[in-house]
Amino acid sequence: MEISVLVADGTFDSGLAAVLDVLRTADELRDELRRPPPPWRVTCVSPHGPVRTAAGHLVEAVAPEVAPAPDLLVVPGVGHKRPEPLLAWVDSPERKPTLDLLREARAGGVPLAAACTGTFLLAESGVLDGLPATTSWWLSPHFRRRYPEVALDETRMLARAPGITTAGAATAHLDLALSLVRDAGPALADLTARYLLIDARTTQAGYAVPTHLARTDPTVGAFERWIRDHLDQPLRIADAAHALGTSERTLQRAVDRVLGVSPLRFTQRIRLDQAAHLLRTTTLPTDAVARRVGYENATTLSTLLRERLGTTPGRLRRQALPSD
Repeated sequence: MEISVLVADGTFDSGLAAVLDVLRTADELRDELRRPPPPWRVTCVSPHGPVRTAAGHLVEAVAPEVAPAPDLLVVPGVGHKRPEPLLAWVDSPERKPTLDLLREARAGGVPLAAACTGTFLLAESGVLDGLPATTSWWLSPHFRRRYPEVALDETRMLARAPGITTAGAATAHLDLALSLVRDAGPALADLTARYLLIDARTTQAGYAVPTHLARTDPTVGAFERWIRDHLDQPLRIADAAHALGTSERTLQRAVDRVLGVSPLRFTQRIRLDQAAHLLRTTTLPTDAVARRVGYENATTLSTLLRERLGTTPGRLRRQALPSD
């Protein structure tokens, strides 16, 4: 199996390393299995030849037309942390050969995979139109605005569509690479995860900061502040809209446009975010935490934490920072 890893100037160092290390480690561990999957070879490719990573390291890469025809094409993220330079980067003339390569690979039936900011390249090329995808959670409002045809769900760690896999932020490169190994053989993926100490993670929701997401729009930002001021009270959209000087419909549209969720679901995210913070940083009983964030009891809170964030009050307690 031939795997091409598409690199560009500014490639995110740890993301690229994670993809290469997981794939190469898995290949080396194949012989420990009674029935190993076929071997694979990993090649870094670039339309521009050797590239410099975001940290300035030189990565040798061959032109796609010189490399072996890929059975899989993987796109790591680049080092842009802010939306403005990232969007300028994907829209620059220098990206045309890369976008053309992605379109040609998709048309030729080559499976594609991308993580973090690399998902923006897939979306820019158009190959994600009409498909489910995920990306770096803090860039989701900008992704959603630029690529409205993509069915984005930034709470997911991995999103899979026929022939395309996308992954979330930064260390989700590990999740992406391990999922590719799992496609070759579940036993090999489990063995690789144990060697590299990679835990199973299904959601980014527990890492997202609602305040950061809301800040991208004045109306949504004001709504987020109103929610926090009334966190222990039942949500009434009419009251929130009246306090913000807007209509319920306008508020609902703004939240959906920026975040892709309803005001109720966004309120739930904020409540669970605050509950997780209180469970990690205080000794308040879980029932008391639940009431502080607007839920009647610990059972309701525990159920939502498990369903939405993939965690439990007990696990959050164990994550608490040690006292001095």
